[in-house]
Amino acid sequence: MNLAEYTAYDGLGLAGLVKRRDVTAKELGRLMLAAVEQVNPYLNAVIQTYADRVEATRAEDIPAGPFAGVPFLLKDIGPGEKGAIQEAGSRLCRGRVLHQDSFLVERFRAAGLKILGRTTTPEMALSGSTESLLAGPTRSPWNPVTRAGGSSGGAAASVVAGIVPLAHASDGAGSIRIPAAVCGLVGLKPSRGRVSLGPELAEALQGMHLHFGLSRTVRDTAALLDAVAQPAPGDPFIIIQPQRPYLQEIGVPTGRLRIAWTRTSWQPGTALHPEITPALEKIVDLLEAMGHELTEVETLYDYEAFVNAIWLGWAWGFDIHLDDLAAALGRRINEETLEPVTLSLYHLAKGLTAAKMARAEETYNAIRRKIGQFFQRYDLLLTPTIAQLGDPIGKYSQNVTDVDFIGFFRRCDQSDMYLPFANLTGQPAISLPLAHSAAGLPIGFQFVARFGREDLLIRLASALEAAFPWRQRTPPIHAGQLQETKELQYA
Repeated sequence: MNLAEYTAYDGLGLAGLVKRRDVTAKELGRLMLAAVEQVNPYLNAVIQTYADRVEATRAEDIPAGPFAGVPFLLKDIGPGEKGAIQEAGSRLCRGRVLHQDSFLVERFRAAGLKILGRTTTPEMALSGSTESLLAGPTRSPWNPVTRAGGSSGGAAASVVAGIVPLAHASDGAGSIRIPAAVCGLVGLKPSRGRVSLGPELAEALQGMHLHFGLSRTVRDTAALLDAVAQPAPGDPFIIIQPQRPYLQEIGVPTGRLRIAWTRTSWQPGTALHPEITPALEKIVDLLEAMGHELTEVETLYDYEAFVNAIWLGWAWGFDIHLDDLAAALGRRINEETLEPVTLSLYHLAKGLTAAKMARAEETYNAIRRKIGQFFQRYDLLLTPTIAQLGDPIGKYSQNVTDVDFIGFFRRCDQSDMYLPFANLTGQPAISLPLAHSAAGLPIGFQFVARFGREDLLIRLASALEAAFPWRQRTPPIHAGQLQETKELQYA
């Protein structure tokens, strides 16, 4: 098997080859390392690989899971492995070694995934662009002067460039869906509580943050969700469980759906990129032709009230977390260890009071109730995933001093405005690469479902995947296109 053949398969496809003994897990690992060598100099998406694990791979040690022997990468923050380095994209955490496995990592392994490295993230996963002073910027495989999205940009760039067929990702305000849209991938944010954060955490960011993955195909996304979405001992709650495996939802008819959609900018004073609205209208026409009922809507909530409350949930306890990290690593929190925007959030967190958080909870409840009522009338909401295209490296850097964290969030929200509400409500949402711009950049569209209805999202996504076969498109920086990649130049 060569790199062109390796990159042509999704995760389930590669696992099928391993199970049939057409290829070994060790061969796949070596191909992944070759792919990193081929494209990572252009992308800066992978910050560490484990070649020793590749060479130590034995067929008898591979679990008989759905992704048996498939190479996999962990994001450099969140669930991790005992004895592995995890730096959270921060100089504060340089060289930090973890002391326990997370439940999610255990489930990745049980599914047969071979963890062979880690991918970049912005510092503490706070930006919609993956760039940090610790690791440098991660670039889009479609145009390396533009962002790969964040905070799971390293994961997304690795998947779309053919390094791995799927990778670990997380989402606290759009961090799975943003890079999925920028890079042209399937990006599912599951429902709150669907994937355990244990044993380290019960919940994160007031329940808004979760971990899952990014992939090129809907079936890989469904199979990965089946592999990791089981309750774990000590979880704070157990949400409604699916009636059957998510993989069995592929190709299942959705029935006639009531779908709300919007082309209205939710952030006052901003506008959508001019190529997004025509693409969105074509999706609406297609959905109507498929028999669904489409209704145009505008903003779902008061944007100012949302922004003024949402950052408090991210700030609450952030200072304690960083203080604990600094104490454990023997370092100080200052300009030498944190980037300016991160340091701003740290100081904002220091000034929070229980009264402010209580007021924020009132706002959260009001927004959740309003959106809950909205989804009594509609089965799904369709939005652009992001409102802008081709944002350059540096636009969403945390190494800026002209705004504090709140101003930085507003800056990111000029593009990412449609995403954080689903984190607040806990609803599942998926980004699908259903169009592309005149310059060839992917254009993602988001579907949000009622709480616990990942099954419906997968059914619809599989139908749209058949209508828009996005796997046929590969970016200029791609491990399966060796000559083109070698010749690529950029500023």
